[in-house]
Formats: sequence, C-alpha cells, structure tokens
Amino acid sequence: MELAAECYQVTKAFPREEMFGMTSQIRRAGASVPANIAEGYGRESSGSYVHFLKNAQGSLKEVETHVLLAVKVELISSETAMPVLDRAETVGKMLRGLIRSIPQGGAAS
Repeated sequence: MELAAECYQVTKAFPREEMFGMTSQIRRAGASVPANIAEGYGRESSGSYVHFLKNAQGSLKEVETHVLLAVKVELISSETAMPVLDRAETVGKMLRGLIRSIPQGGAAS
C-alpha cells in the first residue's frame, strides 16, 4: 500500500498532459500491486494465491520501468525516483519470499 501511495505522490508533479499517459500508467501499476496480493489472498487455493502474487510482481516491474522512463524523459529527477525504486525493491524481495514460503502442490520430481 505504501508503494501505491508513493506512486500517487510522485506523479502529482507531472505535467497535466501526462494525466492519461505516464501518470495513469504509474498509478495503475502501483495500485495493482496490493490489489493483486489482496485478490490472491482471498482465493481458495495456494496455487491461485501464488498466481496473483506473480501478477503483483509483474505490476511491480511495470512501476519500476515507468519510473525509470519518467527519469529518462525528465518528468522527475533521479532523487525523486529513488525512494519509489527503493520501496519497489523491498516489496519485490518480500513478494519473492512470500511466494517461496507457500507450499505448492504438484507432481514430485
């Protein structure tokens, strides 16, 4: 949730013409991370949960990519982007750990 909030904060200063471009992309991807985690948690099986956690990882990578692009096209400074990217890295580590901790059914190898 904190990452999603940071996505909203960092895009507040974006130019108005980016409202339906980069602003929307970063905000939607940022909000998608906790939404996928929550949706997966509400599912009946560990397999479905892991599926949604992996979707959250994909959205997280979208956030990182869009924020890096925003720096590249000078919508924000590197200094402004760093807290978001640092938080994204932390969330990514947490997601990987959570995915590894969930017992998966399947055929033995």
